[in-house]
Amino acid sequence: MKILVIEDEVRMVQLIRQGLEEHQWEVDIAYDGTIGFQLATRSPYALIISDIILPGINGLELCRKLREAHIDTPILLLTALGTTDDKITGLDAGADDYLVKPFEFRELMARVRALTRRSGGLVQQANTLRFADLELNLDTKTVVRAGKDITLTAKEFSLLEYFMRHQGRVLSKVELAEKLWDITFDTGTNVIEVYINFLRKKIDKDFDTKLLHTQIGMGYVLKLNA
Repeated sequence: MKILVIEDEVRMVQLIRQGLEEHQWEVDIAYDGTIGFQLATRSPYALIISDIILPGINGLELCRKLREAHIDTPILLLTALGTTDDKITGLDAGADDYLVKPFEFRELMARVRALTRRSGGLVQQANTLRFADLELNLDTKTVVRAGKDITLTAKEFSLLEYFMRHQGRVLSKVELAEKLWDITFDTGTNVIEVYINFLRKKIDKDFDTKLLHTQIGMGYVLKLNA
Protein backbone atom coordinates (compact mmCIF):
# COMPACT_ATOMS: atom_id res chain seq x y z
CA MET A 1 0.00 0.00 0.00
CA LYS A 2 1.51 3.31 -1.10
CA ILE A 3 0.87 6.95 -0.16
CA LEU A 4 2.10 10.02 -2.06
CA VAL A 5 3.17 12.95 0.15
CA ILE A 6 3.52 16.34 -1.57
CA GLU A 7 5.18 18.78 0.82
CA ASP A 8 8.09 21.23 0.52
CA GLU A 9 8.96 21.49 4.23
CA VAL A 10 11.74 18.94 4.73
CA ARG A 11 11.13 18.50 8.45
CA MET A 12 7.41 17.91 7.89
CA VAL A 13 8.21 15.39 5.15
CA GLN A 14 10.55 13.49 7.46
CA LEU A 15 7.97 13.33 10.26
CA ILE A 16 5.14 12.18 8.00
CA ARG A 17 7.27 9.63 6.16
CA GLN A 18 8.66 8.13 9.36
CA GLY A 19 5.22 7.84 10.93
CA LEU A 20 3.60 6.32 7.85
CA GLU A 21 6.41 3.82 7.34
CA GLU A 22 6.11 2.75 10.97
CA HIS A 23 2.49 1.89 10.13
CA GLN A 24 3.64 -0.24 7.19
CA TRP A 25 2.87 2.27 4.43
CA GLU A 26 5.19 2.72 1.49
CA VAL A 27 5.74 6.44 0.86
CA ASP A 28 6.65 8.44 -2.25
CA ILE A 29 7.69 12.08 -1.84
CA ALA A 30 7.34 15.13 -4.08
CA TYR A 31 8.64 18.52 -2.98
CA ASP A 32 6.56 20.57 -5.40
CA GLY A 33 3.13 20.40 -6.96
CA THR A 34 4.31 19.83 -10.51
CA ILE A 35 6.28 16.68 -9.63
CA GLY A 36 3.43 15.60 -7.38
CA PHE A 37 1.00 15.80 -10.28
CA GLN A 38 3.33 13.77 -12.50
CA LEU A 39 3.70 11.03 -9.89
CA ALA A 40 -0.02 10.94 -9.10
CA THR A 41 -0.93 10.47 -12.75
CA ARG A 42 1.69 7.80 -13.42
CA SER A 43 1.27 5.36 -10.51
CA PRO A 44 -1.64 4.14 -8.38
CA TYR A 45 -1.79 5.39 -4.77
CA ALA A 46 -4.12 4.60 -1.90
CA LEU A 47 -3.97 8.24 -0.76
CA ILE A 48 -2.40 11.60 -1.64
CA ILE A 49 -1.39 13.91 1.22
CA SER A 50 -0.60 17.41 -0.03
CA ASP A 51 0.22 20.80 1.43
CA ILE A 52 -1.67 23.71 -0.13
CA ILE A 53 1.20 26.19 -0.37
CA LEU A 54 3.68 24.53 -2.73
CA PRO A 55 6.25 25.49 -5.37
CA GLY A 56 5.14 24.85 -8.93
CA ILE A 57 1.37 24.43 -8.73
CA ASN A 58 -0.32 24.83 -5.36
CA GLY A 59 -2.36 22.18 -3.61
CA LEU A 60 -5.72 23.55 -4.69
CA GLU A 61 -4.76 23.66 -8.36
CA LEU A 62 -3.24 20.21 -7.97
CA CYS A 63 -6.59 18.87 -6.74
CA ARG A 64 -8.41 20.44 -9.67
CA LYS A 65 -5.93 19.10 -12.23
CA LEU A 66 -6.04 15.58 -10.78
CA ARG A 67 -9.83 15.49 -10.81
CA GLU A 68 -9.87 16.84 -14.38
CA ALA A 69 -7.49 14.00 -15.27
CA HIS A 70 -10.01 11.55 -13.74
CA ILE A 71 -7.66 10.58 -10.90
CA ASP A 72 -10.03 9.52 -8.12
CA THR A 73 -7.41 8.85 -5.44
CA PRO A 74 -8.48 10.33 -2.07
CA ILE A 75 -6.69 13.62 -1.33
CA LEU A 76 -5.95 14.96 2.16
CA LEU A 77 -4.90 18.63 2.19
CA LEU A 78 -2.56 20.00 4.86
CA THR A 79 -2.48 23.72 5.55
CA ALA A 80 -1.98 26.41 8.14
CA LEU A 81 -5.15 28.12 6.85
CA GLY A 82 -7.98 26.84 9.00
CA THR A 83 -11.05 29.02 8.48
CA THR A 84 -14.32 27.50 7.31
CA ASP A 85 -14.00 29.31 3.98
CA ASP A 86 -10.51 27.84 3.50
CA LYS A 87 -11.83 24.34 4.13
CA ILE A 88 -14.74 24.80 1.75
CA THR A 89 -12.37 26.08 -0.95
CA GLY A 90 -10.20 22.98 -0.55
CA LEU A 91 -13.14 20.58 -0.66
CA ASP A 92 -14.62 22.37 -3.67
CA ALA A 93 -11.28 21.95 -5.45
CA GLY A 94 -11.64 18.19 -5.16
CA ALA A 95 -10.01 17.32 -1.83
CA ASP A 96 -11.62 14.65 0.35
CA ASP A 97 -10.44 15.94 3.72
CA TYR A 98 -8.58 18.86 5.27
CA LEU A 99 -6.14 18.88 8.22
CA VAL A 100 -4.90 22.11 9.78
CA LYS A 101 -1.27 22.50 10.85
CA PRO A 102 0.03 21.97 13.45
CA PHE A 103 -1.56 18.57 14.07
CA GLU A 104 -0.87 15.49 16.15
CA PHE A 105 0.33 12.54 14.13
CA ARG A 106 -2.36 10.28 15.56
CA GLU A 107 -4.97 12.62 14.07
CA LEU A 108 -3.27 12.37 10.69
CA MET A 109 -3.32 8.57 10.98
CA ALA A 110 -7.03 8.62 11.83
CA ARG A 111 -7.69 10.61 8.64
CA VAL A 112 -5.47 8.22 6.64
CA ARG A 113 -7.38 5.18 7.95
CA ALA A 114 -10.73 6.78 7.22
CA LEU A 115 -9.85 7.86 3.69
CA THR A 116 -8.23 4.58 2.67
CA ARG A 117 -11.16 2.63 4.14
CA ARG A 118 -13.59 4.83 2.21
CA SER A 119 -11.78 4.18 -1.07
CA GLY A 120 -11.78 0.45 -0.38
CA GLY A 121 -8.16 0.23 -1.48
CA LEU A 122 -9.30 -0.13 -5.08
CA VAL A 123 -6.56 2.14 -6.34
CA GLN A 124 -4.04 -0.42 -5.16
CA GLN A 125 -5.69 -3.09 -7.27
CA ALA A 126 -4.94 -1.30 -10.52
CA ASN A 127 -3.20 -3.81 -12.76
CA THR A 128 -1.32 -1.36 -14.96
CA LEU A 129 1.74 0.73 -14.22
CA ARG A 130 2.29 3.71 -16.51
CA PHE A 131 5.22 5.99 -17.21
CA ALA A 132 5.13 8.42 -20.13
CA ASP A 133 3.92 6.30 -23.09
CA LEU A 134 5.06 3.03 -21.47
CA GLU A 135 2.50 0.66 -19.91
CA LEU A 136 3.11 -2.53 -17.95
CA ASN A 137 0.18 -4.84 -17.20
CA LEU A 138 0.75 -6.87 -14.04
CA ASP A 139 -2.05 -9.36 -14.80
CA THR A 140 -1.24 -10.26 -18.39
CA LYS A 141 2.52 -9.65 -17.97
CA THR A 142 2.53 -7.54 -21.12
CA VAL A 143 4.32 -4.31 -21.97
CA VAL A 144 3.29 -1.68 -24.52
CA ARG A 145 5.05 1.52 -25.50
CA ALA A 146 3.32 4.06 -27.74
CA GLY A 147 0.93 1.34 -28.87
CA LYS A 148 3.73 -1.08 -29.77
CA ASP A 149 3.87 -4.48 -28.02
CA ILE A 150 7.21 -5.22 -26.37
CA THR A 151 8.20 -8.80 -25.53
CA LEU A 152 10.21 -9.22 -22.33
CA THR A 153 11.62 -12.22 -20.52
CA ALA A 154 10.45 -12.83 -16.94
CA LYS A 155 13.58 -11.20 -15.50
CA GLU A 156 13.37 -8.22 -17.85
CA PHE A 157 9.72 -7.78 -16.87
CA SER A 158 10.63 -7.84 -13.15
CA LEU A 159 13.42 -5.32 -13.76
CA LEU A 160 11.12 -2.95 -15.65
CA GLU A 161 8.42 -3.30 -12.99
CA TYR A 162 10.94 -2.32 -10.31
CA PHE A 163 12.02 0.74 -12.29
CA MET A 164 8.39 1.79 -12.86
CA ARG A 165 7.56 1.44 -9.18
CA HIS A 166 10.56 3.64 -8.37
CA GLN A 167 10.43 6.03 -11.33
CA GLY A 168 12.58 9.12 -10.95
CA ARG A 169 14.80 7.50 -8.32
CA VAL A 170 18.38 6.44 -9.08
CA LEU A 171 18.69 2.70 -8.42
CA SER A 172 22.16 1.39 -7.65
CA LYS A 173 23.55 -1.91 -8.88
CA VAL A 174 23.67 -3.06 -5.27
CA GLU A 175 19.95 -2.43 -4.78
CA LEU A 176 18.99 -4.09 -8.06
CA ALA A 177 21.12 -7.15 -7.27
CA GLU A 178 19.62 -7.53 -3.80
CA LYS A 179 16.00 -6.85 -4.75
CA LEU A 180 15.79 -8.68 -8.08
CA TRP A 181 18.52 -11.30 -8.01
CA ASP A 182 18.53 -11.87 -4.24
CA ILE A 183 22.31 -11.74 -4.24
CA THR A 184 24.99 -9.55 -2.73
CA PHE A 185 26.38 -7.42 -5.53
CA ASP A 186 29.81 -8.51 -6.72
CA THR A 187 31.77 -5.82 -8.54
CA GLY A 188 33.26 -8.56 -10.69
CA THR A 189 29.95 -9.44 -12.32
CA ASN A 190 28.28 -7.57 -15.16
CA VAL A 191 24.87 -9.24 -14.90
CA ILE A 192 23.17 -5.93 -14.03
CA GLU A 193 24.68 -4.12 -17.02
CA VAL A 194 23.74 -6.98 -19.31
CA TYR A 195 20.07 -6.91 -18.33
CA ILE A 196 19.94 -3.12 -18.37
CA ASN A 197 21.20 -3.26 -21.95
CA PHE A 198 18.64 -5.94 -22.87
CA LEU A 199 15.85 -3.81 -21.41
CA ARG A 200 17.09 -0.58 -22.95
CA LYS A 201 17.18 -2.11 -26.43
CA LYS A 202 13.57 -3.20 -26.09
CA ILE A 203 11.95 -0.15 -24.51
CA ASP A 204 14.16 2.67 -25.87
CA LYS A 205 16.01 1.70 -29.05
CA ASP A 206 13.14 2.30 -31.49
CA PHE A 207 11.84 5.46 -29.80
CA ASP A 208 13.03 9.06 -29.97
CA THR A 209 12.47 9.73 -26.27
CA LYS A 210 14.72 7.62 -24.06
CA LEU A 211 13.41 6.59 -20.65
CA LEU A 212 16.12 4.44 -19.05
CA HIS A 213 19.23 6.48 -18.21
CA THR A 214 22.62 5.77 -16.66
CA GLN A 215 23.79 7.99 -13.81
CA ILE A 216 27.55 7.49 -13.96
CA GLY A 217 28.94 6.15 -10.71
CA MET A 218 25.49 5.93 -9.12
CA GLY A 219 23.21 3.58 -11.03
CA TYR A 220 20.21 3.80 -13.34
CA VAL A 221 16.99 5.82 -13.41
CA LEU A 222 13.70 5.75 -15.29
CA LYS A 223 12.92 9.35 -16.20
CA LEU A 224 12.00 11.55 -19.15
CA ASN A 225 15.03 13.86 -19.10
CA ALA A 226 18.56 12.68 -19.86
